[in-house]
Amino acid sequence: MKLRLQRVLALGVLVLHALQSAMAGPALPNIVLILADDLGWSDLKCYGADFHETPHLDRLAREGVRFTQAYSMPVCTPARAAILTGKHAARLHMTTWREASLNRQSDAAKSQWKLLPPATRPDLPLEETTLAELLKAAGYLTFHVGKWHLGDGDHFPETQGFDVNIGGTHWGAPETYFWPFRGAHSFKEFRYVPGLGPGQPGDYLTDRLTDEAIKLISASRGRPFFLNLWFHTPHTPIEGKPWLVEKFRSKLKPGLRHQNPGYAAMVYAMDENIGRVLRHLDRLHLTDKTLVIFASDNGGYLMDSKGRRVTDNGPLRSGKGSLYEGGVRVPLIVRMPGLTPCGRICSEPVTCMDLSPTIADLLKIPSPLVTDGLSLLPLLQNPRSHLAREALFFHFPHYYPTTKPVSAVRIGDWKLLQYYEDNQVELFNLREDIGEERDLSAQMPDRVLQLQTRLEQWRIEVGAQTPALNMTR
Repeated sequence: MKLRLQRVLALGVLVLHALQSAMAGPALPNIVLILADDLGWSDLKCYGADFHETPHLDRLAREGVRFTQAYSMPVCTPARAAILTGKHAARLHMTTWREASLNRQSDAAKSQWKLLPPATRPDLPLEETTLAELLKAAGYLTFHVGKWHLGDGDHFPETQGFDVNIGGTHWGAPETYFWPFRGAHSFKEFRYVPGLGPGQPGDYLTDRLTDEAIKLISASRGRPFFLNLWFHTPHTPIEGKPWLVEKFRSKLKPGLRHQNPGYAAMVYAMDENIGRVLRHLDRLHLTDKTLVIFASDNGGYLMDSKGRRVTDNGPLRSGKGSLYEGGVRVPLIVRMPGLTPCGRICSEPVTCMDLSPTIADLLKIPSPLVTDGLSLLPLLQNPRSHLAREALFFHFPHYYPTTKPVSAVRIGDWKLLQYYEDNQVELFNLREDIGEERDLSAQMPDRVLQLQTRLEQWRIEVGAQTPALNMTR
């Protein structure tokens, strides 16, 4: 109750500040935050994809700033919580996806895991101040469309500052991308996507979510809006539109890094729908008044689906779940006419926790309470500039097909991974070895000690949870 009261008082101060700023300054920009699900760093043409086609996101990159060293969390729920709060998932104690958090004990008891992952939060606490709440207090209409995965019905988007929620539930993936978007074939429970209204055979989920997003933009009627468009695409199940799957199957040839026509079809459909949103902003003469951000929640998924590997994150190592670059480095593109230069590339390391502070800085709203992110405004104005950031930290005290429990730190070009099972460490120089192929820990013990000490300090600072011995083995 005390935390809730503090949150209300803090938001009250922000409301007053926002109203004063709105009366004194220019019109507030609209904000469109588009998040892909499990899209790898090299899955877009503008990031080096050799098989996929993404003309609309390539256009967005030509009209804004493309970040080449943007980072997120290794799996979905932690990334989404970090984006909305500006806090590291380790600080929030939300370091794994919701279902894994709920099933921690039973999963470990059935396994041969050496360690028992910590008990984590499955729901984003209501005491946390979200980006949507900040913007709502500043006079924005706030819309959530698509995947949520941040809590049960008591923690749905409507409880976290969103005026409208279409499609957001506690589930991490849809049963199917085709109408009626429901069923119980792939999962233990019956799943569905609420809020889409009537449909017909052949309707595709990515299209329908975009239909609703476009309607909401039109319904804003001149009021500033925040559209949180979180696609399920290209998360499994890998289901592309049949004609698109055939289009990409006909393009297959030896030597391509990407080899999955179904996945390529899903990426194409997502890009096509992002193009629809961008064209709608053009038609309504809102492009010059709208900040557009595109990112992915984590690295690409590397397992097989329907007998074919989903994607390839090369030249990065590994993928979703891992703290190697392929698991945590993601695409990030930002466009704001009048603010961002066109077609510039920024190589400064940034994180998903920077998005909320950036938007707050743009609107001149003081960031509430604790934040682990920094404003990216200096980089958006001058992509060659630098942030006053000492280090980036990563924490995944869980098991996944790509990893054992692990933490990591990056300082400058140096990155250290520390595994919990045996305290094994690995050290890489990312400037010289982006693929993390050459472990330098044995040759550079002083560097290892420096990074390991800072990593341990950070874990204490944020209250990061660590795994314990699994006594059920």
